[in-house]
Amino acid sequence: MNYMTAEDKARIEKQLEEFKKLRKTLSDRIGRARELGDLKENAEYHCAKEDQGHNERKIRDLEEKLAGAVVIDDTELPEGMVFIGATVRLRDTDSGKENLYRLVGELSDTDADYVEVTPNSPMGMSLMKARVGETVMVDLPRGQRRFEIVEVV
Repeated sequence: MNYMTAEDKARIEKQLEEFKKLRKTLSDRIGRARELGDLKENAEYHCAKEDQGHNERKIRDLEEKLAGAVVIDDTELPEGMVFIGATVRLRDTDSGKENLYRLVGELSDTDADYVEVTPNSPMGMSLMKARVGETVMVDLPRGQRRFEIVEVV
């Protein structure tokens, strides 16, 4: 199962659509490269076939993610509970420093004001279903850290 927000699912569906559109272009490139002659030494043909393979792998990966997708409806969650799609303000209990974290089903390439964490990461596992006011213990590569959940934004 891949837990994700409706936005995550829509983004993946859009990516899948783009990769599927690329199939025709790649097929045309392979056809043009074939016309150039001997396939053993035809770099253009081999490059196009390699690109086609990468594209098909990406399509399979995205289809698998969508097949196992479980869209989370955050309107049904209790107030102040951390779940996928929630942005939370955490305070490091040692340093007192606060940061924003967003629990996402799928990492994106955004330049946001928060750090994205997945439910399967150490931070994500600690945050799932925790509530405002609770302190969570997170096992990080440099040791355990404690964070207080200040608010769900």
